[in-house]
Amino acid sequence: MNARVTPALYQFGTRFFVVFLGLAVWAFWPSYFARLFEQPTMWHHAHGIVLTLWLGMLVMQAQLVRTQRRSWHRQIGKLSYVVAPALVVITTVFIHQRVSAGFVGLPELPAIGLYFLALTLLSLVAFAIFYGLAIARRRDSQTHARWMLCTVFPLVTPVTDRLIGAHLPLFVGMVPRIEGTPILPTIGFAAADLLLMALAWWDWRRNRRLDVFPVALGVLLVYHVGTLTLHRVPIWNAFCTWFLGLPLS
Repeated sequence: MNARVTPALYQFGTRFFVVFLGLAVWAFWPSYFARLFEQPTMWHHAHGIVLTLWLGMLVMQAQLVRTQRRSWHRQIGKLSYVVAPALVVITTVFIHQRVSAGFVGLPELPAIGLYFLALTLLSLVAFAIFYGLAIARRRDSQTHARWMLCTVFPLVTPVTDRLIGAHLPLFVGMVPRIEGTPILPTIGFAAADLLLMALAWWDWRRNRRLDVFPVALGVLLVYHVGTLTLHRVPIWNAFCTWFLGLPLS
């Protein structure tokens, strides 16, 4: 293991997580943080709390390792065994609760509904893959850290969509549309992919490693392409119809 990697990796990770957490709070401030007592269901709170917990844990864990407080890192890391599955389960139910009221019972869902379900459900699959690989390699701190860093990338578009819609309206007219709706996640997809490409290039040049970031990029590309194309696939309509019929909300 190259000991020089740890400071660079964790310094970047800490800053990256702090910046992303700040952007997430900024993006969700008007709709959630400024209206804590006006949320329509408990699932809005559960979703907001678990995502904030996850991002906060990433900041804390990277900082603990960077400052050599590894025993604290290991103890707090055990909370991820609860928080990460809770994020997947709560978000799945939250998605179901948001979508099912408008579309349940329809034999064929509209393209925009199929697109939204692909966007959200596939992001959870990508998150679960990255977290699962991080836990599987938890005894290899360098590999574990890289996979934990990757767990942020499936969470990018809810943040970028809101910031672009609120502060960069010029970009709204530049993205593709589905049934007239601008697909703002394409910008978040591009940003995430470019950052992962840069990380892959850095890791190869500095450490001769291609075992994490290029693989993560491949997973993200499958997620991104699936999001933009599955609304045209009949079997995806069948799956989404079945999913919305489940008694989850």
